[in-house]
Amino acid sequence: MEARSRHVVVIKLGGSVLVDDQSYRQAAKFLVRRLHRCSSERFVVVVSARKGLTDELERLARGITGNPNPRSLDLLWSTGEIRSVALLTLHLEELGVPAVGLNVHETGLRSNGPSQPASRFEVLSRQLQRTLENHSIVLVPGFFATLIDGTIVSLGRGGSDLSAVLLACELEALRCELVKDVPGYFTENPDFAPAADRLSSISYELAIEMAQSGCELVQPVALEAARQRSLRLLVRCLGDDVPGTVVSMDANEGL
Repeated sequence: MEARSRHVVVIKLGGSVLVDDQSYRQAAKFLVRRLHRCSSERFVVVVSARKGLTDELERLARGITGNPNPRSLDLLWSTGEIRSVALLTLHLEELGVPAVGLNVHETGLRSNGPSQPASRFEVLSRQLQRTLENHSIVLVPGFFATLIDGTIVSLGRGGSDLSAVLLACELEALRCELVKDVPGYFTENPDFAPAADRLSSISYELAIEMAQSGCELVQPVALEAARQRSLRLLVRCLGDDVPGTVVSMDANEGL
């Protein structure tokens, strides 16, 4: 049976929810609950580096040389996502889930050039598809693609969102969920306006406008890629009782 017929769901776990060792265990339990709730679904989990680690690695690189080569910096950065994939896979294995982690080259996300627009990417998903046939959960590093020569390149800050969108489109996923440290979009910044209301749905255009105004909850390039491909997104937190915010063409459209 092909993975496309198995109801694939893409879930992106951002660094904002992977803050310490215990949070990886919590994220693994979240995925186990999802799997038990609907055993017919297969999950591709796009994983970010632990919160703050990308900045730590950049400081490390700049402590060696004031102007690090972008290729070397991307290679160093990629160790953060690979570490997260390995740790989360180990936690899932400990919980009895048949999960497997892939590296950047195995994910199949290919860049046709060093710039960021989503049109410069393609997904060679054959290996990922084969892996999904035998595993309920496949974990992949976000934030990175490879050039045709195998060089690892980053996708810009927040690039794991773009990874999730591109993979969800290629796999014809049922859903693409972006898990953040907040339960979705709000009418105002809840840090400064505690009475702000969570929005159940929002249009791509408004989400992009909000990102350009400083509320970059989802990477703008990822939002534009989703809009071009009519891929509905669900921005949510780890809590099972919070439905999140649907981002789609129509602000009144739900999942």
